[in-house]
Amino acid sequence: IFGTPGLFPVFNVYDVIDLKMKQCKKPIYPVLPSILTAKEEVDDFISKGRINFPDEVSLGNALARVYNAPGPAPEEIELPEVDHTKIRSIIDSVGNGYLEPQQVQELLDAAGINRAGEAVAKTADEAVKFAEELGLPVVMKVVGPVHKSDVGGVVLNVKSTEQVRSEFERMIQIKDTTAILLQPMLSGMELFAGAKYEEKFGHMILCGMGGIFIEVLKDVAAELSPISKDKALEMIRSLKSYKILEGVRGQEGINIEMFAENLARLSALVNTAPEIFEMDLNPLLGNKKQVVAVDARIRVEK
Repeated sequence: IFGTPGLFPVFNVYDVIDLKMKQCKKPIYPVLPSILTAKEEVDDFISKGRINFPDEVSLGNALARVYNAPGPAPEEIELPEVDHTKIRSIIDSVGNGYLEPQQVQELLDAAGINRAGEAVAKTADEAVKFAEELGLPVVMKVVGPVHKSDVGGVVLNVKSTEQVRSEFERMIQIKDTTAILLQPMLSGMELFAGAKYEEKFGHMILCGMGGIFIEVLKDVAAELSPISKDKALEMIRSLKSYKILEGVRGQEGINIEMFAENLARLSALVNTAPEIFEMDLNPLLGNKKQVVAVDARIRVEK
């Protein structure tokens, strides 16, 4: 552990640490907290292929993760089979920004991620027709606004064609709305899965329970992609809410294996399409029989 108030250059100290890390048979983990007062020295140290822990807590957390790892990661991570050709065709044909619902559906299908049936209506008559085909009751969501619930753009349990028509007329007036998406009304435990690109690291795969668990309790597991199904199972089991996912006090749990399969397929998707900057499956609805993506958004940055 070495820190400095920055009153004079300390390149020589960092050079000694670098030398001793080469010579010593025991591992040396540098904790160099002066990332501002000795920024140039720390940057020079890291440029030599060294690492730095800015405080002892981050070092402790890293060592704990290594100690608790069940074993070395395999050299080749086994990913589920996905339709690489279809995925690349879609990604190559789009620009930057959030994808349209049809493009999102096609990517989920190409990745083998189970999703709810849906249709996009641009007129009230189309909305009624699609609702009858999907089967009432349905869920209606605006297409266009990113945060649908915040603008009153999500209506659950729409039970009649008359209500479908009236809700369409109301929702289509919401700012930035271009169409209305309809889905069958499904039941299950709300889950979350996502991916986000982090510069210098690649994609992070995230999972947790949906609703209050992710928004308030911040109960989220994260791993660097690519991840196998086995790693996805480890992520799920690390959640504080895992017992709830298994089922407690008479409440039905979810199919853990299917949830893990979706996470592995999400990883395979971003592995095939690194241009995906962020992706949310929120929520997925899970029960013992299935785990289904009900809402999804994908943002591409090339």
